[in-house]
Amino acid sequence: MNRRRLPLSLRRNAVPWERQRPTWREAQPGVITGALKRAQARPSGNWYVVGASRALCGDGKLARTVAGQEVVVWRGPDGRLVGGPGICPHLGAPLRDSPVCRGALVCHWHGLALDGRPYAGWSPLPVHDDGVLVWTRLDAVGGEEPMDAPVVPRRPEPTRALTAVYTGVGVCEPEDVVANRLDPWHGGWFHPYSFADLTVVDAPGGPADAVHDGTDALTVDVSFKVAGRLVVPVRAVFSAPEPRTVVMHITEGEGAGSVVETHATPLGDDEAGRPHTAVIEAMVAASHRPGFAAARRAAPLLRPLVRAAAGRLWRDDLAYAQRRWQLRSTGRFPA
Repeated sequence: MNRRRLPLSLRRNAVPWERQRPTWREAQPGVITGALKRAQARPSGNWYVVGASRALCGDGKLARTVAGQEVVVWRGPDGRLVGGPGICPHLGAPLRDSPVCRGALVCHWHGLALDGRPYAGWSPLPVHDDGVLVWTRLDAVGGEEPMDAPVVPRRPEPTRALTAVYTGVGVCEPEDVVANRLDPWHGGWFHPYSFADLTVVDAPGGPADAVHDGTDALTVDVSFKVAGRLVVPVRAVFSAPEPRTVVMHITEGEGAGSVVETHATPLGDDEAGRPHTAVIEAMVAASHRPGFAAARRAAPLLRPLVRAAAGRLWRDDLAYAQRRWQLRSTGRFPA
């Protein structure tokens, strides 16, 4: 890729969707499965993403079921992040429905107030705010050696970036979401409204069972569609730093240094025994251009647009992940 390329380009010889170069031979199942297995072998320290840090402004709270465990997170009286089980120890009320008042979570059934310290049979859980996302550590669920903090990908400083977080839920397992993101070859075919001229220029090889601790990455040249034939060409690198996270780093082109982090948080099974997974995707955009300061000031207006664009992509990609799980769960997934 030409590093001096202007941020916007005009596709002069746009190829119709059905005439673009097939990628099925390159998207080898063994390569994708191998990358997935290597991701699953990396430590997470039992940390799971709960939601966006922005949700915890003022008396806000985050409540989610993670791997079948009800969890609630808020800020205590001193502004410190606190969290713990989402079930009231008194008579089992859902604390997700209870308000935060002056830093205490007050059960709406009988008024038991929790300030984040152990009390009345309720004990806190380890929680972490990385400036964009909130995490909780569930040692009984993860079963790994605990770590003091989660594996947070390298990203621009949030205070100097435009950030947005999208959340969607699908009937699948985290590995189906991760496998989807480790298959960039589907981009131009499955998302023609967003991507064009996608070429994977480097991908890890090796047998599917080659599990190791080394870092492997997929490098992609791709054009993001803006309008008509107007596109933004970039080079992006996909990597999986831990079992439930895939990160896309923009390394060349407009927005170099920006990241899109896709986190797959298991929620648990529904009444029919089907697993549900939350896709929590953080977009952290940065730019050296003078006009980017204006974009950051307009963040409240831009965030809904960014989330809508992510939602359109994940409408399709969750269908992809759900299809993968359906085939796996019935023994029909291609070997």
